[in-house]
Amino acid sequence: MEKDYKTLFKTFFKVGLMALRERDATIHIIKSYVVDKYKWIEKQEFLDMIARIKNYPGIMTINSSILIGYKIRKTRGSIIAAFGAILPSFLLILIIAIFFNQFEHNHFINAMFCGIRPAVVALVAISTFKLAKSTHITWTNCWIPAGGALFIWLLGVNPMWIIIAAGTGGFIYGRFIQPTEDK
Repeated sequence: MEKDYKTLFKTFFKVGLMALRERDATIHIIKSYVVDKYKWIEKQEFLDMIARIKNYPGIMTINSSILIGYKIRKTRGSIIAAFGAILPSFLLILIIAIFFNQFEHNHFINAMFCGIRPAVVALVAISTFKLAKSTHITWTNCWIPAGGALFIWLLGVNPMWIIIAAGTGGFIYGRFIQPTEDK
């Protein structure tokens, strides 16, 4: 039962590489390593974990790497597994960014990106609406993300400040305000 950090990193690095081209087969790839090859967890436990992961927001490969890494090596394992899963995508984006600078003034490339832009906006909008539905954002509380977007867009506020403010507000609401509303 091999559970060292190097194997954990390499396993999820491979999963991250394969997830770049075979996104729909990711669950099977993870299962083949984690359950079949290394026997880190049992099949039923893996299936239960995948059922939970599908309810979490975020990328399934990263969420599963965090949960499996934590299961077999606690916090350090989850960090190493997540880093392994994220690194292939990061490197690909880095390579694209390096080479994109050479082509950013090319008329054909600019025209292509102008054509792609509406599709990207539509994909982001669909994801946003799905996420809003799953996180129970309604007409009464939609002002929070809308206000954050307006602060970023109109006032040029750094998104990190919006995230910190939202997290602080959520903590205060959950800790002090919501318990009194339940009574």
